[in-house]
Amino acid sequence: MKHWIRIAAAAGIFLCLCGCGDKTSDRKKEEVKTTEEALMALSQEKEGWWLKRREGNQPPEVSDKIDLSKYDAYYMDPKASDSKKKRIYLTFDCGYENGFTPKILDVLKKKKVPAAFFVTKPFIRENPDLVKRMKKEGHVVGNHTVHHKSMPSLSDRDNKQEIYDCAEYCKEATGYEMDPFIRPPMGEYSEQSLKLTKKLGYKTIFWSMAYVDFDVNNQPGKEYVIEHFDRYAHNGAIPLIHNVSQSNAEALETVIELLKEESLFDKIYVSVIYDTDIKEMGILIL
Repeated sequence: MKHWIRIAAAAGIFLCLCGCGDKTSDRKKEEVKTTEEALMALSQEKEGWWLKRREGNQPPEVSDKIDLSKYDAYYMDPKASDSKKKRIYLTFDCGYENGFTPKILDVLKKKKVPAAFFVTKPFIRENPDLVKRMKKEGHVVGNHTVHHKSMPSLSDRDNKQEIYDCAEYCKEATGYEMDPFIRPPMGEYSEQSLKLTKKLGYKTIFWSMAYVDFDVNNQPGKEYVIEHFDRYAHNGAIPLIHNVSQSNAEALETVIELLKEESLFDKIYVSVIYDTDIKEMGILIL
């Protein structure tokens, strides 16, 4: 396997989700009206994020129907091919707790590896201490909405409510602001939903690596997870990992150790996806 150098997590500063200032101004009203009309003009056709794996630790073929760069949406580090520094961004989807998140956090802390956790409101409500721990230990906590519904199936108003309520509850329940990253439930999106999340100050994070790990009754196994990373991890990768998976929890430490032993990851960095760049911030272990 080719040598890589960094493990990173998509990280950032929460952007205030607020509206325009002076709503009584005719000019402001017209700007809001124009923005709403522009949103309505975009396609509402539902798309499902997909990828086709490529051997040799190469980035996958992915859905290209919509230009993600227009909407602050990413599936891998867009600057990976231009950078001498190699990174992988570990991301976990947390719809509910199945007893494995504490072990995942233990491994990440032990190995000093930052990650991003996309959480739903029910997960926060049932596990506020886990979310607090994520933030305290330097991880990103992103938005996975309240009810995990397909965003293209909802109106703009309902999508805003799903996003706002999740973020506001995170602050209320944990005292921490949610970071300005969102993962569309089930990877379903439309051009309109991408435009909306960008308007709300969020960056949409898809993925470039995935395997069937979410079925708790049909787990792939620890060795499968290790082999998957060994074969398909690539520079700038964003793996989709589910926190409910026993296989992931059991394999994570070995995966990190294997990648380090093979010089895939030499040093651990936290980075921020900002505009079209991923900017290095340095090690962040709180």
